[in-house]
Amino acid sequence: MDTQTPKAKASKGSVKIKVSNNRLQLVFSCGGKRHYLSLGLSDSQTHRKLAEMKVRAIELDIVSDNFDQTLEKYKPQFTRSSITPITPTPPNLPSLDHLWEQYVEFKRPSVSPNYLAKELGTAERVINNQLPTRSLEDAVQIRDWVVAHKPANAAKRLITQLSSCCDWATKSNLIEVNPFSGMAKELKLPKNGKKQQIDPFTQQERNQIIQAFTANQYYGHYGPFVSFLFKTGCRPSEAIALQWKHIAPDFQLIIFEQSAIDTEYGLKMRKGLKTQERRQFPCNTSLRDLLITHQPSDCEPELLVFPSPGGKLIDFHNFRNRAWKTILGNLKEIRYRKPYQTRHTFITLALENGLDAKDVAGLVGNSPEIIYKHYAGTKRELVVPEF
Repeated sequence: MDTQTPKAKASKGSVKIKVSNNRLQLVFSCGGKRHYLSLGLSDSQTHRKLAEMKVRAIELDIVSDNFDQTLEKYKPQFTRSSITPITPTPPNLPSLDHLWEQYVEFKRPSVSPNYLAKELGTAERVINNQLPTRSLEDAVQIRDWVVAHKPANAAKRLITQLSSCCDWATKSNLIEVNPFSGMAKELKLPKNGKKQQIDPFTQQERNQIIQAFTANQYYGHYGPFVSFLFKTGCRPSEAIALQWKHIAPDFQLIIFEQSAIDTEYGLKMRKGLKTQERRQFPCNTSLRDLLITHQPSDCEPELLVFPSPGGKLIDFHNFRNRAWKTILGNLKEIRYRKPYQTRHTFITLALENGLDAKDVAGLVGNSPEIIYKHYAGTKRELVVPEF
């Protein structure tokens, strides 16, 4: 199992000694690029002293702007010798969890916090806690385990991530061959497999759900939030991040321009939306009444419109698993659907009540093609009808 020195935030020019498969490795950043230099030395007291000499040489060159980007200057002499080489013993492959740790650090500056927490974080938990082996020599066994234990979509995503990691590792000269290459393409998804099934509630079911939330002793706090989701069709992450400064003083217009996302450090607000920077949503009478009634007397612009009971961002996963499942579970006459169907319900009812598909697309932040393909069969001032 790989070990390493305790993590600490490195200063500019700082070089760390790490151990991978009992081999010493130097890790550092220079010029915005992450470097991994294998010394080809086993982890011993004598070799540690040699590694520390390399550390001091590299740090000195970095701060004096004499750093050799090719790394040739810092490689052990025996790796640059011109003597006739003997056939080397194949080196031990680094373990998958060790490669993944380096891959995440490489990706960190270029991906969103949400992607880090959800996509990469989910894969990391499987690698560290669930896989039967983390040896790259057992790539086929890893693939077979993933296929047997994960849903088809999740399995394909995970194998794709592992392959991307090993592609990066080959380009970084950490391994010679990507053992997961081509595996994801061989995994066939069910033809009817959809990421998000469109299964809207009826208008009567919508009204029952809103009423049930409003009247509930424990979850009545979420009544306005649920009603807002049904009346706007916005993504839950957009409603969670909404502040009173985004609502016009006369309650005629809402500006959606930020969303709540999961990160490694918890829920955070991010500027911009999933498919656009911002969009406007005109309020009809019922939506205006909801906002007027819901606005607190001591309202401040920065306050959340729909805070959690503790005054923070709503944890949507917690809301879905507790409040939503409880309320829908009590409504025996309504078939259970996930809370994201509030968005599909708005779109479906808007189309049924005469709004053009292009206008609905503008209201909810989708493309007209998506609306036509999944919901429906001239630019003008939009008015949301009562429904």
